[in-house]
Amino acid sequence: MSGTPQGSVWRQPAQVWAVAFACVVAFMGIGLVDPILPAIADSLKASAVETELLFTSYLLVTGLAMLITSWVSSRIGSKATLLVGLGLIVVFALLCAVSGGVDWVIGFRAGWGLGNALFISTALATIVGAASGGSGAAIVLYEAALGLGIAIGPLLGGLLGEVSWRGPFFGVVALMAIGFIAVLALVRSSGEKREPMPLSAPFRALGRPALAILAVAALFYNIGFFVLLAFSPFPLGFGAMGIGLTFFGWGVALAITSVWVAPALMRRISRTAIIVITLPLLAVDLVVAGLLVATPAALVVCIIVGGLLLGIMNTVLTEAVMEATDLPRSVASSAYSAVRFLGGAMAPPVAAALANAYGDTVPYVFAAVSVLIAALTVLIGRRALSHIDDAGMGAGEDAAAILVGDAA
Repeated sequence: MSGTPQGSVWRQPAQVWAVAFACVVAFMGIGLVDPILPAIADSLKASAVETELLFTSYLLVTGLAMLITSWVSSRIGSKATLLVGLGLIVVFALLCAVSGGVDWVIGFRAGWGLGNALFISTALATIVGAASGGSGAAIVLYEAALGLGIAIGPLLGGLLGEVSWRGPFFGVVALMAIGFIAVLALVRSSGEKREPMPLSAPFRALGRPALAILAVAALFYNIGFFVLLAFSPFPLGFGAMGIGLTFFGWGVALAITSVWVAPALMRRISRTAIIVITLPLLAVDLVVAGLLVATPAALVVCIIVGGLLLGIMNTVLTEAVMEATDLPRSVASSAYSAVRFLGGAMAPPVAAALANAYGDTVPYVFAAVSVLIAALTVLIGRRALSHIDDAGMGAGEDAAAILVGDAA
């Protein structure tokens, strides 16, 4: 990202803000159902395992669909892909809101995941292509949208969930409809000649050792991520607003470290070193969460500390994947995301089943072991990842410079 033109990350064309707004709402969908999981379980007479499948269907389809998103967008164009994705989210969020049984909600969340995959896989490329200030400004803006969405999602879910478990779904319908109109009206269709991407591109990408190592590490890391996010509402024992406020704090912590702390660390420490230091710290946090799970205040602290560590990991892993191969970024990202979302898909119901069989401590131990496996994967594969460290020293300087320039 060297050579990024100076300028404010916040002075962007209208089409960039349209996509960024839609990004915020799309990322809200990750944590939106968190505060209403107990309410859905109670209202729809569903078990904890059944309720956690709301995450599984969403993440599983999101991950699998990532394998075809570059193929789709290379044929119909970025704007059309964004609109199809947003349209699907609006339709399936509305169907979730009017559903009468948990099985229907699980199925409609899968459709939501398809729309989410089409949208988020295209949004970053669209922002990078249209943003002023170069790719450094674009990535900062994208990470800010991600952090804001992840933070606001649980809070909005808590506020609307106090009225009804259906409320958060109706909220997404309204916001995504606004995002659809904004993208339709403000985003210009690219005049560049399209180069159709072969359907096999993401599968062949996983044959690259560096990308394969990062994808496997991310799979196990995402188990820890989604145990903390998706299982914790049950042992917390709070109402929708209490859960929403807890995960709002988690999301703010994640946003702060992903946008500011991670780039600062990457200017001083290699990417692989950050990963193999941060993951064991996350494992310790998860073990402590498991040991203190019966004390809500302590669990809240562990959740927020986890958010700080997860923010660092998200940004560093994304930067590493972008440098892992010489493949087009959309292909590398699609292949990597497909694998990592599988970890997120399996984690919530497994955690609920472990809790039902062995108690609430065991899911956190399971998550801790998973993130340690992720750290070991990177440690063993460090030789294959050496080039991402060579490219990474000094990473984040442009982003930090942009932020400092804005503050000045």
